[in-house]
Amino acid sequence: MNTVSAEIITIGDEILYGQITDTNTQWISQQLDGIGIKTVRKTSVGDQREAILSALQEASQRAHIVLVTGGLGPTKDDITKQVFVEYFNSTLVFHQEVLDHVQSLFDKIGRKMSDLNKNQAYLPECAQVIPNQLGTAPGMWFEKEDCIYISMPGVPHEMKGLMNSCIIEKLQQKFQTPTILHRMVKTIGIPESTLSELLAPWEEQLPEHISLAYLPSLGQVKLRLSGVGEKAELLAQELDREVTTLTQIAEKYIYAYDNEEVEHIIGQLLKDQNASLATAESCTGGFIANKITNVPGCSVYYKGGIVSYSNEVKMSQLGIPEEMLKAHGAVSEEVAKTMAKQVRIKYGADFGISTTGIAGPDGGTPEKPVGTVWVGYSDANTTEAKLLHFPHTRQMNITLTYNALMNWLRKKLLKEE
Repeated sequence: MNTVSAEIITIGDEILYGQITDTNTQWISQQLDGIGIKTVRKTSVGDQREAILSALQEASQRAHIVLVTGGLGPTKDDITKQVFVEYFNSTLVFHQEVLDHVQSLFDKIGRKMSDLNKNQAYLPECAQVIPNQLGTAPGMWFEKEDCIYISMPGVPHEMKGLMNSCIIEKLQQKFQTPTILHRMVKTIGIPESTLSELLAPWEEQLPEHISLAYLPSLGQVKLRLSGVGEKAELLAQELDREVTTLTQIAEKYIYAYDNEEVEHIIGQLLKDQNASLATAESCTGGFIANKITNVPGCSVYYKGGIVSYSNEVKMSQLGIPEEMLKAHGAVSEEVAKTMAKQVRIKYGADFGISTTGIAGPDGGTPEKPVGTVWVGYSDANTTEAKLLHFPHTRQMNITLTYNALMNWLRKKLLKEE
């Protein structure tokens, strides 16, 4: 079965200026992937006739399907419809059903429809109209020389409405597509290059229709296995077997699969052990508590936390001795250990963790440069601390601290250390 390819074109100066974030292409790609259509390119162009015409022509040479979002509004800068008229050598024709729909939308909100909105009932003669129940600009479906062009509004909820109500089903009827399946294996605590060397022998023997991609992020590497085949059940079984083999090779670095995140895994381990956690944060400023409490049901195992950013709060809320702060400084092994122990005791938790460091961009010294972080861990039997160095930007240092501490806690809960 041949691969069916698609290209997505987003239109709008506001996208190129960085004034809005383009979320449409990501969502559309996910929906196409789910029905076996592979997105081969994503292109953004401004509201210029020549740029749009060129993008359409080039996309038609690469893909079976060209999906376009944006530029269908009633104002003068929205020129997509006029460009399609030129591209297909067509003319505009009036659609009474479109005008009736637009009128009904204005009637519902008690507003008078302008002449600009009435113009939205004029569409290229060669277009198949796709009704837009959520807005005034209908979608359009064109076919030319074995390529399908689909034009949709740029407003995300309107675009999604058209995709879900009509376009996905229409594409499935038009094309016989293969099955595309993915499995995600998430690792932590191992660099991408080291992981690649570890997996090289296994990766080399993967069948041609299964591929491996490395997706590195701060402190983590996601491994995406992608398979293409005709029968979904058989392909899923093949992917499962490869994931099993991969797990056997890199088990100690794997913390989760597919949509799970490290905070979900920590939560499940705590629940399995009927245990609880408390946090004391300085340099991470509540980032850890936020991540933990974003997991539904976390109240079962998360007691609470303290953001002890100042020395005064460290002393008053966590009982850090002033003499300790003067002797060692807030960013020190002694303070990290005491923070973890004291927050555990204060909240009656089974485990306490802590962070204290210099996130940046300033505040560093020759002895303790920016990115110097101490993390602490405490349970009923032991209290420990680790020194970390992350010479990056402030937010990167905070994220890296979180990942390192969560991985340490994960290993403690699994009794791997």
